[in-house]
Amino acid sequence: MLISKMANTYFALIFISTFFLVSSCSDDNSSDNLVNHQYLLIPDNHFEQILIDQGVDTDGTVNGQMLREDAEKISRLDLNLDSHFGDIEDLTGIEGFTNITFLSAVGQKLEDIDLSSNTKLDTLHLQNNYLTTIDLSKNTNLILIEVLVNELHTITGLEHVSQLKKLNVSYNYIEDFSIINESIEHLLISDNLLTFFDSTGAPHLKSVLLTTNQLSSVDLSSNPSLETLVISDNNLVNIDLSANMGLTYFYASSNMLTSLDVSRNKELIDLRVDRNPDLNCIKIQNGQEIPSVSLSEYQELNEFCE
Repeated sequence: MLISKMANTYFALIFISTFFLVSSCSDDNSSDNLVNHQYLLIPDNHFEQILIDQGVDTDGTVNGQMLREDAEKISRLDLNLDSHFGDIEDLTGIEGFTNITFLSAVGQKLEDIDLSSNTKLDTLHLQNNYLTTIDLSKNTNLILIEVLVNELHTITGLEHVSQLKKLNVSYNYIEDFSIINESIEHLLISDNLLTFFDSTGAPHLKSVLLTTNQLSSVDLSSNPSLETLVISDNNLVNIDLSANMGLTYFYASSNMLTSLDVSRNKELIDLRVDRNPDLNCIKIQNGQEIPSVSLSEYQELNEFCE
C-alpha cells in the first residue's frame, strides 16, 4: 500500500513538473511571438533614446523595445537631428522600419548594418562610421548612397540597385572595384587603395572621382557620357580619352603620364595635368581652345607631339 502511494506521488510530481515545463515553454514562445509581431527589439539605448526624443517610440521609455506599428508609420528616419553623434553602436530594430525611404545615421559607431528589410529606401547616408562591408542587394530603389569615411573593403549588390544615380565611397579601404549598373551617373571613390577599377558595366557615368589611389591604368572606353574625370594622385602611365568626346573637366595631376592626347576632347574647358614629370607635350587639335589649363613649366600644348 505504501509503495502504491509512493508511486502515485512520484507520477503526480512528474505530471506537475511536465505541466509547468510545457507552460513555461509556451509562455516563452508567446513572449517571443509578441516581440516578433507586436514589438521590435532595440538593444542600443542611444538608438532608442533618439527614437523617443523624436516621438517615434511612443511609450517614451528606454526599455529595449518599441511597438512595431510605431516603426511602420515612419517614412523618413534621420538619427542626426538631435545631438547624438557618435552614440549609436547597434541599429538592430531598423528591420521594422519597413516604410522608410530616407535613412541618415552619420557619424555614429556602426560596424555593421542589415538593411535587407528596408526595401523602400531611396536615400542612404551612413558616412563617418566603421562599416567594413555592406550589402545593398535588397535596396533596389536607392538613388543616392553616401558611405564615405568608413572602413569598407567591399560593397555588394549594386547591380540590383536599378535606379541608382550617385554613389560616394570615398575615404575607405577598397582595393578592387567593379560596377555593373546602367543607371549610375556619378561615382566618387577617392582616397581608397584602388589598384583595379572597372566601369565597363556603367555606360551612363557622367562624373568619376578617383583621386588619391594606386591606379596605374584605367579603361574608360565604355563610358561615352563621361563629362568629369578627376584622377589626380595615382600612378597612371597612360590614358586613352578618345571615346570620351564630351569630357569637359579632366584632372590628372601628380601621376606618371608619359603622353596625353586630348585632341578629340573638343568640349574640354578645364585641363590639369601638372606634376607629371615625364609628360612634356599634350596633344591638341589645331585651333582647339581650352579656357583653363594647369601645366608645369616644362609642359606645353601642341598639335605636334613626338
